[in-house]
Amino acid sequence: MTATTAPSATGDRARTAPAPPVVSFTGVNKSYGTVRAVADLELHLHPGETIALLGPNGAGKSSTLDLLLGLRTPDSGRVEVFGTTPQQAIARGHVGAMLQSGVTGCLMEGVTVRELVRLACDLHPHGHPVDEVLERAGITDIAGRKVNKLSGGQEQRVRFAFATAGASDLIVLDEPTTGMDVASRQTFWGTMREQARQGRTILFATHYLEEADEIADRVIVLHRGRVLADGSSAEIKAMAGARRISFTLDGPPDEAALRALPALTGLDVSGRTVRMRSTDADATVHAVYGLGLYPRGLEVAGLGLEQAFLAITDAATTPEEAGR
Repeated sequence: MTATTAPSATGDRARTAPAPPVVSFTGVNKSYGTVRAVADLELHLHPGETIALLGPNGAGKSSTLDLLLGLRTPDSGRVEVFGTTPQQAIARGHVGAMLQSGVTGCLMEGVTVRELVRLACDLHPHGHPVDEVLERAGITDIAGRKVNKLSGGQEQRVRFAFATAGASDLIVLDEPTTGMDVASRQTFWGTMREQARQGRTILFATHYLEEADEIADRVIVLHRGRVLADGSSAEIKAMAGARRISFTLDGPPDEAALRALPALTGLDVSGRTVRMRSTDADATVHAVYGLGLYPRGLEVAGLGLEQAFLAITDAATTPEEAGR
């Protein structure tokens, strides 16, 4: 009989322990004068995730990205990227970033797109061949153009080339498709899906909530510098706890009567078309008939991500904030 040795507890833990976070915010605070942009932020991003960062204006999205990229220093708390400081992670080539601020306007006017992208590839510790980067970003046809002669959508694609100039493990995108046409947006997200399939972590801030709904496997909603919601798109929708009701009427609606309906959390009237949100759709629809109304084309459905986002953030907004 051959003796067998049970695997050590240490070995078991090594095989089953989850990978450490790619990004960690621990008790992070950042203020600008009297404005507190980031407040006791706790946030952890993991390898291979595609994360959408959402929030109303002033929610702290840009400040959070600036802290992650080492462009600003927290007043207190700790930001770690791949277990070290953001500056060290970037110097080692772990992070690629596509920011709203232009990379094209900060260089001399005579520089071409190819020269600019080649510089990014040469500076990256694990740079890709410049032709590969140009093709991936869809800018091969404008490679010889001066950077000050680009359209807004073309500038966005050059910024994307900067973000993917080397083999980075984390790609950070701030409003990446602003200014792009529909075809360019589809091509861009097809490329990012391929990046995610290769195991990279993708973090993008966007105001296009349909992109977050379609692309992200995790959605984080910031509000007043804190995480208000964190989960899959379906989980965020469920958090809103409401459903959409829409119908048309034969005559002009009585808005005052509609606003008094039970369980109503939102109402929009456009001509004879009524759209509402309700936490108890059955009770609301029953009350609509109770008013003697006969809704046509009645539809009851779950909230889309945009409606859920609005419902969640509206609920967290104070009367003072709403009046600003």
